[in-house]
Amino acid sequence: MAAVRQGVVEARRIVVKIGSSSLTTAAGGLDADRVDALVDVLARYEDKQVVLVSSGAIAAGLAPLGLLRRPADLARQQAAASVGQGLLLARYTASFARYARRVGQVLLTTHDTSHRVHYRNAYRTLDQLLAMGTVPVVNENDTVATDEIRFGDNDRLAALVAHLVRADLLVLLSDVDGLYDGDPRRPGTTRIDEVSGPGDLEGVRIGSAGKAGLGTGGMVTKVEAARIATGAGVPVVLTSASRAADALSGAPTGTYFHPTGRRETGRLLWLAHASSPRGSVTLDAGAVQAITERGSSLLPAGITAVDGDFTAGEPIELRDETGQAVARGLVNFDAKEIPQLLGRSTRELARELGSAYEREVVHRDDLVLLRA
Repeated sequence: MAAVRQGVVEARRIVVKIGSSSLTTAAGGLDADRVDALVDVLARYEDKQVVLVSSGAIAAGLAPLGLLRRPADLARQQAAASVGQGLLLARYTASFARYARRVGQVLLTTHDTSHRVHYRNAYRTLDQLLAMGTVPVVNENDTVATDEIRFGDNDRLAALVAHLVRADLLVLLSDVDGLYDGDPRRPGTTRIDEVSGPGDLEGVRIGSAGKAGLGTGGMVTKVEAARIATGAGVPVVLTSASRAADALSGAPTGTYFHPTGRRETGRLLWLAHASSPRGSVTLDAGAVQAITERGSSLLPAGITAVDGDFTAGEPIELRDETGQAVARGLVNFDAKEIPQLLGRSTRELARELGSAYEREVVHRDDLVLLRA
């Protein structure tokens, strides 16, 4: 029998993500017994701090609104989330109250976490809730999120939250008991017990979104979430909700993803993986080299073209002359301002346009590389 996973046992701050299909009935409403079963497991670990990233808001709102299935249009999804989010939190509040535990709701969009001040505020809120013995229940703010500021799936959100709160472990719970080397419904497939790096997944066929019968995710999103988390130094356990107790006790259940990168602080992981660029600028070869090799900020002199309709503070892509994205960053100018800056020095711009133009287009602190 495999040894207990020591990294799981020693984890003190844990992010647990659960999918919609593990919380709701076939008709779309919340299943109180499933919620209680999850809480029964989480509440027993009084010596650990737990952040719960929970799907289920849209699914919970379907039946009350008379919707037979998840709507395709964003407006009705937001309406369902508005109704369902309250029901979801109320159910968690009642369930954790059985153990005299409090819960707090935290709703996020990518805008909340890719900007420096908002990122710090999100961290402080979650850290304070944990310090006060409260279980933060995190979800995407579906009621207001637009396509441009959506995470897209709660697996990725959970990986980014694990980085944000400096978690020791991420546990992804669904209705599948791990990662398989093929479709688990077919005979002859084998569960992969451990993944030490990308090489362990070569030749593995991973089902597309929905293969596992999940809300909006699937095994692809879970493997991607594991890649993000492990790349930031956070180990991951992927298993079914029914085996949550085993997973948190360190038993060799599901698939264990070993950390592949080093733990870092900061919000640049969010900028790289959670932001949707609103436009782009094209750089000359010198600017690309300065950014990728010397860690420089992007100055107007290195820009040859601009595309998109963005405003200052929004994320944009920085592309080389072939059109390949080399970095992503938060821009300091509106798109309409940049054409007059192209190829010019900041000193020249300051003389002609004023001191407000003697600055970087993207500062190095607001920039993350997308390739080496």
